[in-house]
Amino acid sequence: MTNKRSIIHFVYHELIAKLLVIIYNIIIKKKGGKRSFISIKDMNFSKTLQQLRNHHQLSQEALAEKLHVSRQAVAKWESGQTMPDLTNLMILSDLFLVSLDRLVKDQDDCQKTSITMNHSLSNRHIKFLLEAKQNTYAAGLPENDMPSRPKAHDLTYRQGSLLYMDTYLGSEKFSGQEALWEDHIPLWTMNYCGKVIGEGFAGHFLKNALQSGINQNLVRGPELFSEGDFTYHCQYHGDMDWFQGYESIYYLNEKIYECFFHGGLVKD
Repeated sequence: MTNKRSIIHFVYHELIAKLLVIIYNIIIKKKGGKRSFISIKDMNFSKTLQQLRNHHQLSQEALAEKLHVSRQAVAKWESGQTMPDLTNLMILSDLFLVSLDRLVKDQDDCQKTSITMNHSLSNRHIKFLLEAKQNTYAAGLPENDMPSRPKAHDLTYRQGSLLYMDTYLGSEKFSGQEALWEDHIPLWTMNYCGKVIGEGFAGHFLKNALQSGINQNLVRGPELFSEGDFTYHCQYHGDMDWFQGYESIYYLNEKIYECFFHGGLVKD
């Protein structure tokens, strides 16, 4: 069993390495064949690395120690002067729990591709769900006058036979559910539960983070979003049919908010 796992692990990293070589070659072609410098214009890596390092409360020295490289090497990566080799890119991906695609590609490119995540919902349902998320909590939509449950916060979005509702209880500590219906038949749902765990939480920042990531991640927010002293981070596993994940917010490198979520298709 151990040998099989080792072989699978080796093959996985070999495939990732080949993928990165392809990405490198594409970037090199854009730069006219020059390998010495890759600018932030071509890749968002330097900015992403800084955000991830700060999010995990690591100094350049601490990160360098984990990678067995010099602090100067990390400084050059973050300034856009050089790029890490393939091995270090894979280590960074594992260390920060982000995909290689998110780590090395420009954010605009990620926005174009991530929306193609696997799902069984129709394109019409997906389009409606995107519009609903853009126009409810993330947009600051006023709550329904008549809540569905005592002291519940309800947000509703309708379009023809389609209905989206986000309903939750609490504020500092909260629990809720998002759901999609067509002709009164439930199709998809997501449950979430979270809490504010530190001072400095700003609801408008969470809304900005969710709004910025709607076209990247149909489930919640983007993998990484920063604004001022705030940093939002989100990870999930699965697809729209069946998924689970976790999001957090850091203020001045201290975690002040966290939320767990899971969901998928509904079928009788």
